[in-house]
Amino acid sequence: MHSLKPILKKIKKELEEKEKVREKAQKDMRKATSLSKHAILLIHQKRFNESKKTIEEAKEIISKLNENSIQYPKIIYCGLFNAACQEYSEANIFLNLIEESKFITPEEINVPSIDYVLGLADVVGEYRRLTLDTLREGDVEKGQECLETMDDIYMELMGMDEAYMLVPGLRRKCDIARRIVESTRGDITQEVRRSSLEKHMEHFEKLVKTRRYASRKADK
Repeated sequence: MHSLKPILKKIKKELEEKEKVREKAQKDMRKATSLSKHAILLIHQKRFNESKKTIEEAKEIISKLNENSIQYPKIIYCGLFNAACQEYSEANIFLNLIEESKFITPEEINVPSIDYVLGLADVVGEYRRLTLDTLREGDVEKGQECLETMDDIYMELMGMDEAYMLVPGLRRKCDIARRIVESTRGDITQEVRRSSLEKHMEHFEKLVKTRRYASRKADK
């Protein structure tokens, strides 16, 4: 009878190698996710060159993971990889909209369509933050442009018909996006009213001062 030991030894070696690959892959996935999150933060800070470099780092990691997926598909294609691709998609979409006012495609950044769509849904939240920043700076017009972009993303996602139901997690993200859009619309409406009232008050104060000056001049 042949010995069982060499067979099990070979299996053990294969399992240990796969475990090393899994540990390395998970570490890389978390790193790619972290880099993409940081890139989004840099975009908000208007540090676009740094953001591009950070996105490029994430791109290299995701590219290597895609290469490894040929040999280890079950290890690579897991929840962590999807999360990394979603965050990477979000960073790319957000940056491209800010700099070029257009949507980058899944093919251009080499991510699965589902991860792209879920990342796109999260861009709505980034635009809310951008809108609030512009309102604090007193740029209501820019805030309204941001709201239009948010609204466009939400409406287009909702218009995907049957595909809308085929993307796991999209319904929840769209529900969140709807609340964000409505809340942002309320913030802009309030700011427009406040700005309008402020202008009327300034006009009224100037009018009062003019009349007082005219009255004093007439008394003399």
